[in-house]
Amino acid sequence: MREEEKKPNLIKKPSLQRWWRKRWVFPAIYLSCAALILAGALWFQNKHNGKTGKDESEYSQSGTSQHNEPAVPVNEAVEKFTMPVLDPNSVEIKTPFYDDKASQEEQEAALVFYDNTYHPNRGIDIIRKDGKTFDVTASLSGTVTKAEKDPILGYVVEINHENGVTTVYQSLADVKVKAGDSVKQGEIIGKAGQSQFNQEAGIHAHFEIRKDSKPVNPIDYIDKPLTALTEQKAGNDNATGNANTSEQNNATSTDDQTKSNQQPSSDQQMKSNEEAPSTDEGTTTPSEEKQNDASSYKTPDASIGMART
Repeated sequence: MREEEKKPNLIKKPSLQRWWRKRWVFPAIYLSCAALILAGALWFQNKHNGKTGKDESEYSQSGTSQHNEPAVPVNEAVEKFTMPVLDPNSVEIKTPFYDDKASQEEQEAALVFYDNTYHPNRGIDIIRKDGKTFDVTASLSGTVTKAEKDPILGYVVEINHENGVTTVYQSLADVKVKAGDSVKQGEIIGKAGQSQFNQEAGIHAHFEIRKDSKPVNPIDYIDKPLTALTEQKAGNDNATGNANTSEQNNATSTDDQTKSNQQPSSDQQMKSNEEAPSTDEGTTTPSEEKQNDASSYKTPDASIGMART
């Protein structure tokens, strides 16, 4: 009975050692650990890649939004002054610009006779070769600051540009713009007409270019950019300022030199005092005698000279 009781006990309690002794136990453990490590690595890598992809998508979206903004053209064509007509070959200059440095004949040709007086022409008067009217266009893009009728000059249009440059159009029969309008180069602003100021020109358009309210010869700047006028004006102002400064310096140096020549040195004054002879009381020196003679001499009456004159 004792042996039978012991056998069932041996069957119910499996041996742990016998389980570890099996060949597949350790390989299974190794494979399980490797699988866990690999799964963790893959999970970490996928998580990191997802974050990076999100950042890249945000960056790409921000970059796309920046690229969607309107681009500023770098090599934009610079406008140049043009004749204020559609066809420059069909017109000619009737009255040129009055230039102070021109010859006498050129200055006479640039005079306008009005109200029994000759006036220098501050622009150019353009006429068509066949004498007919023509469309007047904007010489340069800008903003209209004045568009009104003048009883003597006809319709007048003024267009403001950059850096204090203004173009003026006078003797117009009508206008197609108003103050505050933005006009493009070549846009029609009116038609040529007649004016009482220059009736001899007939149907014409008076065109001026002004820099800081001072007229310049438009012919000198046709087919040239706006910077040609502004840079030249700045260079002339600098040259004038340098010339004035040099004249002031020369005048100052001349005055200092004159003062230094007029003031005798201290050594010369001491020598003159030592060389002057001492005089007793009651006697007079030659210099005192000259002073007495000069004081005793009476100056002529000024009325005599005025009467002679």
